[in-house]
Amino acid sequence: MILRISKLFASLSLLAATVVHGNPYPEKPIRLVVPYPAGASNEIIGRALANRLTEQFGRNVIVDTRPGGGGQVGAEIVARSAPDGYTLLLGTAGLIAISPHVYAKLPYTLGDFAAVSLFASVPYVMAVPAALPVKDARELVALSKSKPGWFNYASSGNASAPHLCGEQLKLLAGADMTHVPYKGGAAAVADLVTNQVQLYCGGIPTVRAQVQSGRLKIIATTTAQRSRLMPEQSTVAEQGITGFEVNSWMALLAPAKTPAVVIDRLYAEIAKAMQRKDMQDFVLAQGAEPVALDPKTTAARFAEESARWGKVARAAMLRVD
Repeated sequence: MILRISKLFASLSLLAATVVHGNPYPEKPIRLVVPYPAGASNEIIGRALANRLTEQFGRNVIVDTRPGGGGQVGAEIVARSAPDGYTLLLGTAGLIAISPHVYAKLPYTLGDFAAVSLFASVPYVMAVPAALPVKDARELVALSKSKPGWFNYASSGNASAPHLCGEQLKLLAGADMTHVPYKGGAAAVADLVTNQVQLYCGGIPTVRAQVQSGRLKIIATTTAQRSRLMPEQSTVAEQGITGFEVNSWMALLAPAKTPAVVIDRLYAEIAKAMQRKDMQDFVLAQGAEPVALDPKTTAARFAEESARWGKVARAAMLRVD
């Protein structure tokens, strides 16, 4: 009897979640704002998710790429949109958890959004020139200390996740490193290969070809647990630098005050999409791990990441005007 009641309650809840103000949701196309250029990994995975949601909803989920300002242009569009579930944002760790701590002024606040689901986690790795005489993160830190002022680490730009990866290593382990920002990960990796910089912390796809060619080597993954994409590689924390964690992620957000029934329906469909084998295989091929965190857990993750990067940004005195 209890099981039957539970199933009935679940069915009624699902029915309620599909109706907003007497109308079925969605009753028209949904706009997914991706605040990054077409062809970027975020856009590629976001478009794949949009295609699956289109199939499941029976309504078009249209990707609208709005690059600019490190994602701020697209974020502002969604923040100012009606909270009806028809304009959504593909947010990332940099946009949600880092930018509020390093930019003097933003056209949005975290309070302008409601969390829907964190649907992809992007593990980072520490890559170094193949000839660099270190085999793990602790040896890298020791090498940097042995040659004060010599060791350089690259990033894909100021206030990017790769930038804060290096700053977290300095904060937690006392590494002696100088930041060298580049306009994107590809340029950073090009100088890493020639040993003009000695470390790059970034996504696996960015360094994969050079690792396979033997020009670079990976000495650690930066996630809290070993990555599904590289289970044989130990993490920085396992190597003895306690509390070290860096990974990027992708999440869907809606404007604040979007009805809970809409948020719950969106999450249910995202979870369904991310359970599909074709979607999981596609996401893994892009160097990310498929997940589907519920709205409450996603919001908690935002808060946790924001606290971590706020501490790092303050220690490094990072500020972008």
